[in-house]
Amino acid sequence: MKKFKALLLSFAMVLALTGCGSKENNDNAADVKTESDDSNAADVKSEGVMTHAEYIAAAVDTEVVIEAYVQAKQSWWKDSTSGKEQATVYAQDKDGAYFLYNMECSEADYKKLTEGTKIKVTGHKAEWSGEVEIVDATFEIMEGNYVAKALDVTDLLGKDDLVKHQNEFVSFKGMTVAPSKDADGNEVAYLYKWDGSGQEGDDLYFNVSVNDQVYNFTVESYLCGSDTDVYKAVKNLKVGDTVDMEGFLYWYEGANPHITSVTVK
Repeated sequence: MKKFKALLLSFAMVLALTGCGSKENNDNAADVKTESDDSNAADVKSEGVMTHAEYIAAAVDTEVVIEAYVQAKQSWWKDSTSGKEQATVYAQDKDGAYFLYNMECSEADYKKLTEGTKIKVTGHKAEWSGEVEIVDATFEIMEGNYVAKALDVTDLLGKDDLVKHQNEFVSFKGMTVAPSKDADGNEVAYLYKWDGSGQEGDDLYFNVSVNDQVYNFTVESYLCGSDTDVYKAVKNLKVGDTVDMEGFLYWYEGANPHITSVTVK
């Protein structure tokens, strides 16, 4: 269903699970958040660097230069044909978020991209099925650190303003697990892959509802693999459970949140 599957299955992957671990049960990350989440501190851009508003206003296919802070790393991999090393990263500044897709990145540099690390990115703005991203990018590490707090967007579900927070670290509160139907027509709490055709280690898809509206959320396996807390938590969900969640507001033909933590109330 998603281009990650279409583009990456033929390549050797080195998966990174820091997106889940750093947003869940990480005492060091919590300490960083206390220091770096100061909303009163200025987020000053270097000369020639776009503000988030300028990035949003830029036309698709034009060159963009942004400064932001790593919030999660989705994957690192090496093209077996070209030898190009690249990474997919969620980044954010104090005004908005960025999805850095297949950014040029050595494995050594990938290890340096810890949560909160400031980077300057030069690439091209692109759009795919509603998801706005930066492609063909290079980056350099800069001084600075910022880890975003999850923004509660529960009340924006189903509204036009939700897309303004695309790719941000967000939360959803007090939602109810709704049934999905597996390949045999049975009601279940989650599916492997969007159509139930997958197996352990694949993406998990599950339905949740609020205000009588049902929404489909995802645990993206490249971001949060089968050994992470959130993957295990979704597998233990029961229809009717009330849950709070956090994750990144990815977009695929509409909101397709990539969930990184689930708490059953």
